[in-house]
This record gives sequence, C-alpha cells and structure tokens, in this order.
Amino acid sequence: MTLHHTLTLHIQKAVQELFGIAIEKVEFQATRKEFEGDITMVVFPLVKVLKGNPVEIGNQIGNYLVTNVNEVSKFNVVGGFLNIVISDAFYVEFFNTIKNNETFGFVAPKEGEKAVMVEYSSPNTNKPLHLGHIRNNLLGYSVAEILKASGKKVYKTQIINDRGIHICKSMLAWQKFGNGQTPESTGLKGDKLVGNFYVEFDKEYKRQFNQLKEKHIELVENCIKTGVWDISDSTLIKILDNSLRNFIKENVAVDVSSDFLNKNIFFASDFVLSTTKEEGIKDLRKSFIVAISKYVNGLDFEYDIVLKKAIQTYKKEEEKYIPIMLEAQQMLLDWENGKPEVIELWKTMNQWVYDGFAQTYKNLGVDFDSYYYESNTYLLGKEVVQFGLEKGIFEKDPDGSVWIDLTADGLDRKIVLRSDGTAVYMTQDIGTAIQRVKDFPDVGGMVYTVGNEQDYHFKVLFLILKKLGFDWADSLYHLSYGMVELPSGKMKSREGTVVDADDLMAEMTTTAKTISEDLGKLDGYSEEEKAVLFKTIGLGALKYYMLKVDPKKQMMFNPEESVDFAGNTGPFIQYTYARIQSILRKADFDTSISISGLELHEKEKELIKQVQLFPEVIQNAAENHSPALIANYTYDLVKEFNSFYQQVSILGEENHDKKVFRVQLSKSVGNTIKNAFQLLGIEVPERM
Repeated sequence: MTLHHTLTLHIQKAVQELFGIAIEKVEFQATRKEFEGDITMVVFPLVKVLKGNPVEIGNQIGNYLVTNVNEVSKFNVVGGFLNIVISDAFYVEFFNTIKNNETFGFVAPKEGEKAVMVEYSSPNTNKPLHLGHIRNNLLGYSVAEILKASGKKVYKTQIINDRGIHICKSMLAWQKFGNGQTPESTGLKGDKLVGNFYVEFDKEYKRQFNQLKEKHIELVENCIKTGVWDISDSTLIKILDNSLRNFIKENVAVDVSSDFLNKNIFFASDFVLSTTKEEGIKDLRKSFIVAISKYVNGLDFEYDIVLKKAIQTYKKEEEKYIPIMLEAQQMLLDWENGKPEVIELWKTMNQWVYDGFAQTYKNLGVDFDSYYYESNTYLLGKEVVQFGLEKGIFEKDPDGSVWIDLTADGLDRKIVLRSDGTAVYMTQDIGTAIQRVKDFPDVGGMVYTVGNEQDYHFKVLFLILKKLGFDWADSLYHLSYGMVELPSGKMKSREGTVVDADDLMAEMTTTAKTISEDLGKLDGYSEEEKAVLFKTIGLGALKYYMLKVDPKKQMMFNPEESVDFAGNTGPFIQYTYARIQSILRKADFDTSISISGLELHEKEKELIKQVQLFPEVIQNAAENHSPALIANYTYDLVKEFNSFYQQVSILGEENHDKKVFRVQLSKSVGNTIKNAFQLLGIEVPERM
C-alpha cells in the first residue's frame, strides 16, 4: 500500500473520530522545500464541511496522526496546509517489501475483465513509413504497454489502408515507368520502391496538368485578343464554365444562387459557341458585368480577367481531365469490379510493401497481435450500412448515396456510401470496429491512435456505432496526437519530401555512434557490441524525445537535440541505468539481506519516495493515455538518483548495513528505470 493510500485511511478515521463526519477524499501535494515534511495534506477542502479554522483543523488532525499512526513522527501546519513528517522506519519497511519485486507497480489483469484493443500505425500501401508514422507507432505501442501494466488485457492491432485511388497511382506509375522493377532487382525495400512510383505519378500528373493548363490559357488569351470566342475544345468549355461558377461563388460578397448562375453565366451556351460577332461578345460581357456588379462591392470585375484567373486557379476542375488521373480512376473501378490483372498487380505490390513495413516495425521495436485490411472490412461496412438503412438510422438521397443526419447531435450530415455504391473511409471504419469485436469477443473498448486532423471523423464514427446499438461504443477513445514537424519545415509524401522512418533511425544510430566515440568511453567493446550499443542509444534518444511530449501537443523533432547525454533525454537516462549496473557489478558482498532500524539520509528518503510513486504514475498514464507521464517521471527519478549518487557514498560507505541498503536502493531504482523504459519501448544498456 502506498503512502498516499495509508495516510488517506488514517486521516479519514481521524476526521470521523474528531468531528463525527465521514469524508471520501483527501487531497495531498508535495511539501514545499522551505518547510519540514514528506507529504502535505491540503486542509482547505475540509473547512466548509468541518466548519472551523483551517489551522486548528490541521493541528487536530496532525496530533491525532502522531498519537495513533506509527508512520507519522511529527507535523507542522502552515495556513491551510498540514505538513506531515514520515518516520524513517516507514520508508525502510516499505522498501523492504518492494526491493525484490522486479515488477513493482505492474498490475495483473483481473479474471473475466473486458479487454482493450489499441490501434496504431494505420499505413497506406503506397509509400514507406515516415516521421509521422514513428510518433503514431511509438504512442500506440507505449499506450498499449502502459494499459497492460495498469491491469488491462490488451490487444495491439492495426488497420492497413490497402485500397483507394492512392494505391492505384503507385500501381499505374509502375506499369508506365517501372520496366519490371522489383525489390530484388533494385535492392530496395518494397515499401520504398512502391513509394518511388507514387512520387513518379505525381511528377507525371503535374507535367500533364501544366501542359493542359498552358494550352487552355493560350486558347483563352487568344480569344480575348481576337474577340472571337470560337472554342471547339469541349474540355476547356467545361473547365471554364465550372471554374467561373466557383470563382464567383468564392469572390462575391453574398451567396449566389444556382438559378442566378444558370441564367447569367453562359460561357458554355450555344450562343457563345456559335457567335463570332464582336457585338455578341460585347453583349455577353455587358450582361455578365451588370449582373455580377450587384453582388460585388466596387470591384473591377472584368469578364476577360475573371475567365483567365478562373482557369489559373481552379485546379480541381482541371484535374478531372488529366489523362493519367483518369487512368488511375479507371484502375480503381477495375479493382472494385475484380479485374484479374489489376487484382494480381495489387496483391504483388502490396506484398512488397508489407514485407518492407515488417522490417521497419522490427527495427522500431513495435509489434501487433492482429492485422485488418481496408479491402476486407469495407465490405462488412457496406452490409452494416444496408442494415442501418433498413432500421431508419441512415437515409438514402435521390442520387442513391446514403447518409446519416447527426445535426441533432451537434454534428452534420455525413455520407456513408457514395451514389455509385462505393465505400468511403467511414464505411470501412464501421466495418473494422465491428469485425474486431467479432474476432475478439472479450474486447470492451478500443483506443484509436490517429492524428488530430481526424478528430471530427472519430466523433462521427463513435456516434454512428452508438446509434447502431453497440454497447462497447461507449468505451471508444481517440488518442488524438499532434503532428510532428522538423526544423526544416513540413513534409509531403507525394513530392517525396517526407523523412523516411528507416533513414531517420539509421541517422539516429550514426549520431549516437559519433557522440559516443567523441566521449571516448568505448574501451573493451567489440565492434559487434558497439553496433548494438549505438542502435540502443540512437533509438532510445528518438523514442524518448517523441514520447516525453504530451501526445495532444504538436511537436518539433530535432534529431541532434535528442541525442544528448545531459538533460531530459533518453541517453542521459540510459547512462544513469548503466552507472547503476556498474555499481551492482562492483558490489562484491551479500546484498540480499534485509536491513532495518536505519536512520536515513535525506537523499535516501527522497529516492524511496520517488520510487514509491511509480504504481500511481502508471495508473495515471493509463487513465490519460499519456506515455509522457512515464517519461517525465523517469527523468525525475534519474535526477533524484544522480543527486543521491553525488551526495551519498555508496560502495565507499564504512557502515556495512548502510552500504548494503544503498546498493539495494540503487538496484531498485535501476529496476524502476528499466520497467519504465520498457513501457516506452526503450531498451537500456548494461554498459555505456
């Protein structure tokens, strides 16, 4: 039982006996440095209930504790704060109960309790894992481990986004530009090879887009110059007509109705296409300017200028007609219709990617208990949508699309099935959630590790699942984390400017190697041992730097800053652990005996107090889904140990009992560091 729990029970009893009132909670805080005490009870919350002066109440409770509780040796009251001094005997006795417990703080799952499924990674099969995926994986894996340590049964899983237009882009580019390349023939990991073709698609798309745009702008400019609007390019007509409508909608001061647009914008009308008369063009321009001027406050809204600007700015209209994009869309339709050659290519290239992902996950030190694929779960999602439609949960629009109206719940109307019958992401996510509970009937809740740009998506998903009647929908949680940026700026996958996860891990290992060699403390290490150590330090630096930040916060990742052997870093903590192991190796005497009756040094007491907090920190981290609480606790523990190490002699202590106790305490701290880092997925070296 922790000190907090012990004191809570005694204080509750004290209040009951002294004032005849039962209280449920007792508020504690750390004792301020300028006052004597090990822990402070906040008296103020009781003043209203007990109807008395906070100082008097504090003194009464303090006297009761000294008289009736062996653990309390003395107290003092400052204002509404009762500073309690705990006896050395309590700390020694407590330490003796935990010193041989190598899993102190960890709780075993209760028989029959519902499990939690934690989803993380969620990659697309058109590119390698990148820096954002690293934070995602580290957070998800760590939260899963923390939940397990807190007493939950946990399943780790991922959903693989293996269908959609983005996949087809890589496939099509490989067909066009790949020349039969394979991971074996190129020496590239499969995910990197496929990712290269995703970039190639974007390059070709931009080339075709610019080519088409330049052609269309030239046509418009020629028409403006000659006054002859004889355009035979039907694609251009459609683009200009839609672009012009969109331009007006976005630039006028008030909303422009569709009726108005249909009556007053006739660029694509028979009149415009057939006329070559200057008078006709002038009439059209005059009609346009007069009509639009009613909605635009004082802007020089020249028709010709607007047309040219429209085609320059409305990429969405133009991209509908880019040949390579049309080919990719056709490939997607072929995939959904089960065209054999498309399906075979999809299977082959996806397997390349899966094999590449597996290597990255292994290097990163994360794993999964189960895998789900969007290409499978979207089908179940479509079945559920049909069920929901029959039950009146969903509604069908005249065009055949299916929606759910959540406006009464403070959200909006959300599509769950397109008019052509194809699934959206929501369809897939509905199917995935239901399939997981079918596969793992003991799952009572799920944690989705997904970036904060999907906050709204998950609000909708959770609400839909509730409306479908699933009781476990009340236990769904979105671990919404902030994006990762680099000092160099944002990243774009399709442009090939992302920080590749494998490259970053290799860079971290190299940086650790350079710093370690500069410090000159590698005597006696074999080359193999050095390689393992560099990887341990590099990955430790990476993971700790990522996880010490509150998940909800956006973060800037600086690789150089993370690999530092001083300050709040992974290597600093790893070095402290290695220092403790060195102490244990040098302790050539029996350290297994139990020591009692010691008068503790202030630093010994502080260190025991810090170790004692570990179980509570685990529970708080689990409740808040925050590895940052574990990381920063570990840093505080390490700081306290280093202060202890500097001020208290360990192996040089002459008193044998004190020496044994200090070695035991060092071992316990080392074990706590190791266990805490285990929850973060970080290894600790025996030597550094």
